[in-house]
Amino acid sequence: MSSHPQNNEKSLELKIFIFLTVFLAPLLAVGLVAALGFAIWLGQIFTGPPGAG
Repeated sequence: MSSHPQNNEKSLELKIFIFLTVFLAPLLAVGLVAALGFAIWLGQIFTGPPGAG
């Protein structure tokens, strides 16, 4: 019976790993790229395109 809690712990660890790699990491990557693109776009609204000065 002492291996049962360890089994649950490994199962939980696997579920967390799958959640992080399949859902959270791609969402964060897309969000960061979108935020960078938005920041560049917003900056160009106020300062104009590069080399326009």
